[in-house]
Amino acid sequence: MERLLEKSNLLAFSAGIDSTALFFKMLKKGIEFDIAIVDYGIREQSSEEVAYAKELALSHDKKIFIKKVELSESNFEANARKARYDFFEQIIKENSYENLITAHQLDDRLEWFFMQLGRGAGLVELMGFSEVSQRDGYNLVRPLLSTTKEELLTYLHDNDIKYFIDESNTDPKYKRNHIREKYTKEFLQEFKDGILKSFNYLENDSKELFKVEIVKKERKLTILKKQSSDLSNIRAIDKEVKKLGLLLSKSSKDEILRQRDIILSDKVVVSFTDELIYICPYVKVTMDKKFKEKCRKDKIPSKVRGYMFKKQLSL
Repeated sequence: MERLLEKSNLLAFSAGIDSTALFFKMLKKGIEFDIAIVDYGIREQSSEEVAYAKELALSHDKKIFIKKVELSESNFEANARKARYDFFEQIIKENSYENLITAHQLDDRLEWFFMQLGRGAGLVELMGFSEVSQRDGYNLVRPLLSTTKEELLTYLHDNDIKYFIDESNTDPKYKRNHIREKYTKEFLQEFKDGILKSFNYLENDSKELFKVEIVKKERKLTILKKQSSDLSNIRAIDKEVKKLGLLLSKSSKDEILRQRDIILSDKVVVSFTDELIYICPYVKVTMDKKFKEKCRKDKIPSKVRGYMFKKQLSL
């Protein structure tokens, strides 16, 4: 948590076990932070959780940001996640926070691992969580990845700290809950030390296997050295696109490799040349002839030119 000292931090808060424990642990460490909470309004106790968040913010002199959203039951988890992160990123942009802190812990990490393993994922997808991930304009920090939920619960009880339990976290209709109850809970209790070591080894191996040469990085334009392996290329692209606020699905990755010059969700450009991969926001703008001719001579992909022109980036 020391990396959070003397930084501007926003904590994603829910009033549950994980985020409440993290709230008080950061207080104890002397870390400055504010909180943000999303109310989906689907449970009776949602209003109580928001009231508790307000109470903590007031008593500990924290700013609090609250958003109420209404979502349909269809694909609820994915839509809730998008609404949540859109809200957080809006706050970060408007208030210049450096870090978004989430309370993901070791149980979450292992559950993700098992879920991806069951889907037939590769190394990067299996890893899923890392303690620090660079995003568009901020860092996503998960300081609890070596701590189990049981340890957080013990901390709250030992310190007589109030928290709420979200009943949806035990609903077996959600795949994550099914995996937790049937596979990860007992496995983690028995093999915690080995699991932590394995995640550390896997993370280090992943960094070594997918080292990518960044040829140029200016504003939100990244130019990568193209690798001989499509697998290495798509891993690198996935990482950079995530920083621009876009999560790639399997079909999106396949389409990138098929087209080699694509606009994703009308937001991000990925363009291959013989030796390079260009990644930047998609911008539609009228460019002067001199600039376009210079781009043509320098073999700058056409879809990238709008962003370079608007931001007056060097060619």
